[in-house]
Amino acid sequence: MRRVLGFLGENWTFTLGLSLLLALYLFGVIGGLFIDPDMADMGANPLNLPPSREHPLGTEGFGRDMYTLMVIGIPNTFRIGLLAGSVGVLLGALIGLIAGYYKGWLDTIFSSFADVMLVIPALAILITVSAYVRVMTVELMALIVGLLSWPLPARVIRAQTLSLRERLFIEVAKLSGQNDLEIIFLQILPNLTAYLAAAFVGAVSTGILAAVGLEVLGLGPQNVPTIGRALYHAFTYSAMFRGMWWWWGPPIVTLAIIFTGLFLMSTSLDKYANPRLQAAAQG
Repeated sequence: MRRVLGFLGENWTFTLGLSLLLALYLFGVIGGLFIDPDMADMGANPLNLPPSREHPLGTEGFGRDMYTLMVIGIPNTFRIGLLAGSVGVLLGALIGLIAGYYKGWLDTIFSSFADVMLVIPALAILITVSAYVRVMTVELMALIVGLLSWPLPARVIRAQTLSLRERLFIEVAKLSGQNDLEIIFLQILPNLTAYLAAAFVGAVSTGILAAVGLEVLGLGPQNVPTIGRALYHAFTYSAMFRGMWWWWGPPIVTLAIIFTGLFLMSTSLDKYANPRLQAAAQG
């Protein structure tokens, strides 16, 4: 715990980014205790009302209260990003560790597959898969996004594993009788914590961005309030041209806060994991 607090104190950019995300998430969680979820249903309120005391963020073209939509939608958007990031990093870390440690034909196969996946536009695959899914849920969308976001973490972990496997402590571990799995998960993996954290933050950002992109195209969950879904309805019904800024403004501000927080955390973790970046920043 003391080590974590020390890291937060030394890395103010990470702390600031984390604070932004926590504040936004708590807004959704705590706000959910004081709202009526029925206010997010179609026809629950008069249409196209501007912000007022009764409706702090107004209502949209279907009569749904925007404040209620945001309170419910923010945790759902975070859930998509966290699930997608977890799937992408776990899969990428496993592939990167195996490919980097064993090298040879395993490394060739995994590296070639990762290179192919990086070249193919992930959004095109997501659109194709989502178009053929009858019922899209938050969990299913996160799984689809996560399964396509593993190549970059895999390349990072593979490169670090290739370097670590040549270190002296690995030879000592082999001489002490540890098998390959013990060396991978007990010796190499703990030394990749900073890289895994940076990869996870990047995967969460990618997951949220991909999910919002799909939702804006109308391919996300149909009956689950999310930030991307709110933007889809705002763009579809020309809220910007009709002067209804409260329909599209809050979702855009929310996404700006999310990606700013993730960017600050990612930058800080990259500097922490890469001593050269840290030295350059101090210089």
